[in-house]
Amino acid sequence: MQYYVESDGRVYLIDREGRLDLPTPEEVPFDVERIAPLVGDDVWFCVPVLDRHPHEWHFKDDLPSNPDASSAVCRAVHATMPRVVAEGLCLRDGRILLVKGSRGLTEGRWTLPGGFLRFGESPDACVLREIREEVGLDGTVLGFAGVRSKLGRQSRLHWTMLFYRVAIEGEPKPDPDEISEARFFTLEEAADMLFDGEMRSILQELR
Repeated sequence: MQYYVESDGRVYLIDREGRLDLPTPEEVPFDVERIAPLVGDDVWFCVPVLDRHPHEWHFKDDLPSNPDASSAVCRAVHATMPRVVAEGLCLRDGRILLVKGSRGLTEGRWTLPGGFLRFGESPDACVLREIREEVGLDGTVLGFAGVRSKLGRQSRLHWTMLFYRVAIEGEPKPDPDEISEARFFTLEEAADMLFDGEMRSILQELR
């Protein structure tokens, strides 16, 4: 068991035979609050209980390029970075568009059209791009519908989900490399079919 201890972008590490490494619980000389596992069950994200800013700790953004940082440190830093996704609520005649993934985290599962923000991309541009890529339709953002945040039960990643109401025209033409099926459902049907609880909660608000 090792701890990843972070405060204000600073990370507490120890020198282990010339390498910067994550400490074990016994090697942490202060109290911490354990938040959630990061990598399997072997590394936990922890918040320190301190009475001052730990300015002497290592700056988080510098660690991936630090040649002295262990691979465990680099993996932990990567795992703590929030994943931001934009999701589209495409309503037509009281029905909403769902897509079933053909690969990745959504393979075989019904979800809303959407996906990861690219570097430098705005969320509203992201949701329109994802809809175009997944179902071959252009859209218009009608407004912001809400934000949700969660820790993935399987991925163990921190997800921030931005939801937008989007108007689309035409019939979906799913890209089989990414989407195996795309269909409109009633809000009641869609809420039952979505595997993601945060998406279901947004649909319940729409209802």
